[in-house]
Amino acid sequence: MKVAIVGGGIGGMSLALSLHAAGITDVDVYESAAGIRELGVGINVLPHGVRELTELGLADELAAVGIPTAELALYTNRGQRIWSEPLGMAAGYRWPQVSIHRGQLLGVLHRAVVARLGPHRIHPGHHLVGFGHVERGGVWGEYVNATRDGSLGRIEADVLVGCDGIHSMVRRTLYPEEGPSQWSGVIMWRGVTVGEPYLSGRTMITVGSIKQRVVVYPVSKPYEDQGRALINWVALRRIADAGPTPTQDWTSLARREEALEAFSSFDFEFLDVPALIRGAEEVYQYPRVDRDPLPSWDFGRVTLLGDAAHPMHPVGGNGASQAIIDARVLARELALQPSIESAIAAYDARRRPETAAVVQANRQAGLSRLIELVEDRAPTGFTSLNDVVSQQELDEVAGNYKRVAGFAVGTLNSRSSLSAH
Repeated sequence: MKVAIVGGGIGGMSLALSLHAAGITDVDVYESAAGIRELGVGINVLPHGVRELTELGLADELAAVGIPTAELALYTNRGQRIWSEPLGMAAGYRWPQVSIHRGQLLGVLHRAVVARLGPHRIHPGHHLVGFGHVERGGVWGEYVNATRDGSLGRIEADVLVGCDGIHSMVRRTLYPEEGPSQWSGVIMWRGVTVGEPYLSGRTMITVGSIKQRVVVYPVSKPYEDQGRALINWVALRRIADAGPTPTQDWTSLARREEALEAFSSFDFEFLDVPALIRGAEEVYQYPRVDRDPLPSWDFGRVTLLGDAAHPMHPVGGNGASQAIIDARVLARELALQPSIESAIAAYDARRRPETAAVVQANRQAGLSRLIELVEDRAPTGFTSLNDVVSQQELDEVAGNYKRVAGFAVGTLNSRSSLSAH
């Protein structure tokens, strides 16, 4: 079986490794960019995602570069703590939660693909411009050089998987009438800053309100070993009503002064947000967008994976983890089902409803819903949290999100492996 993977990001590389582990080795990754570059900011890989990477033999590589996040703490915009809980193995999971620079994670995956499948299996500078089924049962893809004019010709395979992100060409071809992504009305400023460790040194913080908040966590084991912290931060602010993403020119580099002005009051005893913004080498700006869940990912010999299939708000650290799980499930079905068509149908039947539920849960702010509860009931602060919200109510909101997102402790620890062997 020959598999063509469109996109060399986290989802695409995870799929290549998953297929190899399942015994499918005729796999090629086609990436639009001229090379696989370790770019981006911090992300979280939740225990259900780390489990899959561990079963792919990457636990030591993750531990060498990422932080096993040990605690989540939520604060109001007045700096009052309303929720804290252990994370990862401290919470009883058999696998850690890993906070890591996206580029470092991609580097771990890329090096593993090169080592296991060979460097000749990764094709940078290949931009897909068209695809379709061939009469004898395969698929074809037409590629051009993304950095230079010129066709790279037509390449045939048995399966084509669109792992090409939120602006997926594969998805746009399958659903030409879908239209633009959906904007939540929230703008995000993001960056990474070298600083001093805060709180436990392995704490993820969300502080603010549902309309304006900051999420902060350390992402680098080498910096921790030096007694320092490489701190990922994302500052979110609602500036408009939700709707289709505007056609304005969203540039990735932001004006640092805009973020500083918006978050000038976020200077707390446990965290100085303006100092983080000032200390970042670059400040990036993005609209927070997603897309409505699709009615099907099942197109015969073609399917979707990761952000191409289910782009979601970056809430709860679930984007990368869901892409990794997609990869594991698809590889398993392709290895075990009697036909490619039945494998893609089984993958669609399992993963599409699960990820649709996460997309909807993330639109409700995930665990940040706890901040909204307290903000609605005590907008000027509180003397005793128990006067505002019960522990039972807090536990129910947190537990429900974990169940929907697929990483409730008992469920994950007892679930059977997604390995094909």
